[in-house]
Amino acid sequence: MIVNQQAVYKILEEIKPATLVAATKYIDEKEIEELEKCGCFYYGENRVQAFLEKYEKYHGKGHWHFIGTLQTNKVKYIIDKVDLIHSVNSYSLIDELEKQASKRDIKIHILLQVNIANENSKHGFTIEEMNNVMVYIQKCSALIVDGLMMMAPHIEAEQTRPYFQQTHELLHKLKRDFPHHPLKELSMGMSEDYHIALEEGATFVRIGRALFKDEQS
Repeated sequence: MIVNQQAVYKILEEIKPATLVAATKYIDEKEIEELEKCGCFYYGENRVQAFLEKYEKYHGKGHWHFIGTLQTNKVKYIIDKVDLIHSVNSYSLIDELEKQASKRDIKIHILLQVNIANENSKHGFTIEEMNNVMVYIQKCSALIVDGLMMMAPHIEAEQTRPYFQQTHELLHKLKRDFPHHPLKELSMGMSEDYHIALEEGATFVRIGRALFKDEQS
């Protein structure tokens, strides 16, 4: 995969004022440096080991986010290296993040992952659980909840709109009920549906495939 510069410029312009988080799962640090040259400064990794390898080799000015499923035993390796964890999806992960951040005397910014469509194939809290989750987090002095993350079902793009709307509505409710956390970010929308997500309030879009092209093309 190589960076499609025209696509990157186009997407960066059309998503304003939202932030592009480039999903870097299938590229190395050289392509990440190319993204930076295009003005993309936020990179999202799915796997801890791959992230650590790229983190050591990349020396640019970009910011790292973790967007994949995070196992509790891997938290200690990334907690002081990423600016934001999008995929906080369990009480055990909340506990481990609090433990490791407190050890280092740092604050860690997180997004709570919501399984908005209640899909068995996806991780995340249900809408009904979110109030209890926020109450639970009140005891976690090292965690700052910046907002929510979700993944829409794999359906036609326009059909995803209600799920983005529900997530936006949930964020507003939580912000009203739990004013001590920022709760202003919505990480939703990927290559196939980010246009709809933006219309429904996304502040981060996680895009991979649309930014790249095969080396043969």
